[in-house]
Amino acid sequence: MNSTNETKGSVSPKHPCRVLAVEDDPDVAESFRVLLELSGSEVRSVSNGLTALDTARQFHPNVAFIDIDLPGMDGYELARQLRREHGKNLRLFALTGFGQQRDKERSAEAGFDLHLVKPLDVRVLERLLNALRQ
Repeated sequence: MNSTNETKGSVSPKHPCRVLAVEDDPDVAESFRVLLELSGSEVRSVSNGLTALDTARQFHPNVAFIDIDLPGMDGYELARQLRREHGKNLRLFALTGFGQQRDKERSAEAGFDLHLVKPLDVRVLERLLNALRQ
């Protein structure tokens, strides 16, 4: 990261993360997609669990950020199904407005690696993505 075009704390685009973002709010989804792309990630953004499963089968992401309160299949069930299909090769991060202790416990039980509460601090996102590129 010695290039003069890179800012301190920025994510190296040399090894982009393949990110599946699952969010049903269109404005939140678009903002998050843009943020991920600016970080150098290759992103697929979908709005529901069934589409997320199909997209993951074709796109082969290495990380998924999943809202919990999705229409139809909720984020917990989506995580369970993604975990069954992709194992530990796919990192699963809950990204939700639900931040109570029980919500975090349910996320862990469903197979999420990490429970993040909205709004997500951009510095936390950068650290997560940098760690995934290691």
